[in-house]
Amino acid sequence: MAFPHDGNKFEPGETGNPNGRPRKYVSTLQAQGYKLSEVNDAIQALMSMDLEELKTVAGNPKATVLEVTIAMAIKKSIDRGSLYSIETLLTRVYGKPKELTEATGTQKIIVEYVNPADHPLSSTPSAAESP
Repeated sequence: MAFPHDGNKFEPGETGNPNGRPRKYVSTLQAQGYKLSEVNDAIQALMSMDLEELKTVAGNPKATVLEVTIAMAIKKSIDRGSLYSIETLLTRVYGKPKELTEATGTQKIIVEYVNPADHPLSSTPSAAESP
């Protein structure tokens, strides 16, 4: 039963997703008052840890919310076998890798150099025109 309202998706003013789209990790942390540089530093430190160290941070009652949130995101990605959270965190710190595109085909591009003095719309007189 996909739609409970007799063929209509939703009544006016009603939504199918009352909580909205979940916030991203970094947005959540910034809303809690962390600076972007602090978030990036924590991501770098936690990404260099092994799984046992991550578990220790995630279960440490004295760890900051920032550390626990990032450690849990990394741990969740590893447990699910998904690289989405890890990729998101790495992109946040290091940026996206450079993408190269190769153009293949038989079309040719011809570049022709025109001396500005010889161009008919040029306002500068050519050497032949000067007295």
